[in-house]
Amino acid sequence: MDFDIKPIFNNKLEAILQNKINTKTKPIGALGELETVALQIGMIQNTDQPSLDQPTILVFAGDHGIAKKREVNLYPQEVTAQMVYNFVNEGAAINVFCKQHQIALKIVDAGVNHDFENIPDIIHAKIDFGTQDYQETPAMTVEQCTKAIQKGADLVTETFNNGCNTIGFGEMGIGNTSAASLLMSYFTKIPIAECVGSGTGLDTSAIKIKQQILSEVYQKYAPSSPLEALTIFGGFEIAMITGGILKAAELKMTIIIDGFIVTSALLAAYAMYQNVIDYCIFAHTSEEQGHQKMYQFLEKRPLINLGMCLGEGTGVAIAYPIIESAVTFLNNMASFESAGVSGSE
Repeated sequence: MDFDIKPIFNNKLEAILQNKINTKTKPIGALGELETVALQIGMIQNTDQPSLDQPTILVFAGDHGIAKKREVNLYPQEVTAQMVYNFVNEGAAINVFCKQHQIALKIVDAGVNHDFENIPDIIHAKIDFGTQDYQETPAMTVEQCTKAIQKGADLVTETFNNGCNTIGFGEMGIGNTSAASLLMSYFTKIPIAECVGSGTGLDTSAIKIKQQILSEVYQKYAPSSPLEALTIFGGFEIAMITGGILKAAELKMTIIIDGFIVTSALLAAYAMYQNVIDYCIFAHTSEEQGHQKMYQFLEKRPLINLGMCLGEGTGVAIAYPIIESAVTFLNNMASFESAGVSGSE
């Protein structure tokens, strides 16, 4: 699979956008991060009049083989399927926040260990009924991983063709913080113990067991490429998000990155195509301990920190109004000249 992801660097446009921002009726820099976001979105869209069209969050759900043993996860694997039904019934946090902020929401079965029997409100993209247990064998085959990446890319293309230029990703999958921790350690070279957190609420002793198990898994394999790492340690939902991020960047969409698991998918995408980072706005800092270290590795800063650790794309939905405010001030706020206000000398 090849993606054509161009850097957003454009000296002329950057100067035009920065001048437009600086000549609004405010002191230079007074809107802080909103100014940074406005500049980035203008550069992504190659215009000084950017817009956020049909914002959409794709939530990918998948199960993980290791979760069947209940050694690294507090909740049973069946919760993944139960939460997918909750999404469909509009009862989850992501449903509430998307409705509040008028964000379209799509639910994708990437690889849940359950037969949803062609429920129409679910996008049926199942690769298999969950991954394999990477304590014993790689989570998936290279063919499965490649298929998942391509499917994520295809779903983003479809969303783009329906008029969306602003996209976020969410996930659901019991055990997926373990996969994300393994991927994080591989891509950042941070020791696995520093990448492992509480997931959905493990206590201190359970975290130590999780660290030990995942350390043994990490030492069992020696991936030689980002694709191989994603194949061995990843989940179907993480691989689809990786493909979705790459395709969204190729299509010059604004990508809003959620929490720990989605950022692990970004790490895989970034290892394949570094220009992908230009298109990403980072929504929030998760309470999962490895997430801040991911930001340090990427040299990026999130918009908010509300102590959230839910996943589902909720950080994207909560941060979206801030991003919308950045575009709105750029397009609608008066300049010193248009308002007849004296500017600085």
